[in-house]
Amino acid sequence: MSSPTMSARRQAQLEALLDAAEARISTDGIDNLKARDLAADIGIALGGLYNLVADMEMLSLLVAQRTMTRLDKAFTEAAQAPLTDNASAVARLEGIAHTYYRFARENLLLWRAMFEMRLKNTPLPEWNKNAQFGLFAHVAAPLKVLMPEADDMAVTVTARTLFSAVHGIVVIALEERIIAIPNESVEHQISWLIRAACDSL
Repeated sequence: MSSPTMSARRQAQLEALLDAAEARISTDGIDNLKARDLAADIGIALGGLYNLVADMEMLSLLVAQRTMTRLDKAFTEAAQAPLTDNASAVARLEGIAHTYYRFARENLLLWRAMFEMRLKNTPLPEWNKNAQFGLFAHVAAPLKVLMPEADDMAVTVTARTLFSAVHGIVVIALEERIIAIPNESVEHQISWLIRAACDSL
């Protein structure tokens, strides 16, 4: 059997493993993800799973990467209108924030898994960091319009702060055990936060 054929087979098994991991996380959450269950799901021996990924931490990172890729696509689709002035920049930020909330609500356990991973032995790979930077870039672009005199570092810090503020609202809104903003009011309150922050700029 040729090496390219083996590589294609290995890639197909890895994709099947990621599909199985996503399905189980979507149903049971990342804390219940077990290597033995996943190996059975795709019909390989437990040892074969670790020929595809180094460990469960790396598997969690690969699943998170898929989730971030889908989120990045959703942000891109929400940012079709051109950035021409302050009003369009604020509208872009509102659209991204609303998209983030809807994505989290519709992909709840996969979204939570991005923040619930317990990485004890695996440092964040560059491809994971770059995916995170890509998400922040969606926020930074309209902020550059609103902060024309600011340097790149100031825009970056503001983008991360604004993202964190929206993330906090979303986390609490989707936490069933905490009395938070009613679901029907979340997007309105997110818009209020975005506009208040933009006014301060």
